[in-house]
Amino acid sequence: MTPRDSNVRANWRIRLATGDGLSLPVVLLLFVGFLLVPLLPGRFWIIVATEILILGLFAMSFNLLHGYMGQISFGHAAFFGIGAYATGLLMRYFKGTGAGDLGYFEFFFSLLAGPPVAALGALVVGFFCVRLTGIYFAILTLAFGELLYYIVFSWYSFTKGDDGVQGLLPPALFQNAINFYYFTLLVVALAVCLMWRIVNSPFGYILRTIRDNQRRTAFLGINVRAHMLANFVIAGAFAGVAGALWGPFQRSIAPGLLGWEQSGIAVFMALIGGAKLFIGPMLGSVVYTFLHAWVTIYTVYWPLTIGLIILAIVIFAPGGLLGLVKERLGARSKRPTSPEQSAATPETGGAQ
Repeated sequence: MTPRDSNVRANWRIRLATGDGLSLPVVLLLFVGFLLVPLLPGRFWIIVATEILILGLFAMSFNLLHGYMGQISFGHAAFFGIGAYATGLLMRYFKGTGAGDLGYFEFFFSLLAGPPVAALGALVVGFFCVRLTGIYFAILTLAFGELLYYIVFSWYSFTKGDDGVQGLLPPALFQNAINFYYFTLLVVALAVCLMWRIVNSPFGYILRTIRDNQRRTAFLGINVRAHMLANFVIAGAFAGVAGALWGPFQRSIAPGLLGWEQSGIAVFMALIGGAKLFIGPMLGSVVYTFLHAWVTIYTVYWPLTIGLIILAIVIFAPGGLLGLVKERLGARSKRPTSPEQSAATPETGGAQ
């Protein structure tokens, strides 16, 4: 084996250990699969795939906090719901001031309002939450999430309370399921590319350092709290993108979008797919949403089903499905590939 081949293998092992060498092929595979979904017979698969994309983006935004910063949020759905309500209320306002279908300018303007409003909410909540870590961080996010849920639920004159906001019809072009699906795919793909750039930037590697050891990160002169707050706001903005897409997709929004149960969905998806890998939550969304759609057709025991799945993941694959694949590939990459390495392996083992 030449030195060049050795360097290539070493670089591959490093990328495999960090997850980059596995995430990129999975991203491309999923993207091609999503492109081909409309070729399947029936409208059912298009609806399911649209839900997978939106919830997958929501789960990936949560994973910026959990997988990359090392903190778990039980109130992340608050920003998903804020983005959905910002878009939905604007759509309702524009619909009330005109006749006929919602205009394209009004529709896109309403969608663009979701992320910054969610980011602003994340800035306020994150200002308090990043002062804590671990279970205290998780409980405080849960408390803020439930507070925002109660505000939306009880502010009937503005949010319509538990009735929610109905009739969120997009313009005529996007009322077609296939057209809206490809629009959602485009938005989610752009968001995922931007997220990939963030987590592989110096800022993203600082987040990994904070995750591994906050005290040593502070000793390096890095403002840990400022970076955590910035990441909290970024995660809230991406959750707002997903929320903005949810209203036109479901044609309605309700206070439950801000509740802890919705936050739990993002946690489950990250656990199933693999929180330590970039595209893991999206794969978790594929598994979770497809199983939910399939199981609920035949039985009412969906909570039992997802409970057994999470139990199996925690016991047998704590790194998620992609984490399990990464371990297998890592083990294979360590096997000797040349006769010289095979002959040297027993001697090395005997010396140890």
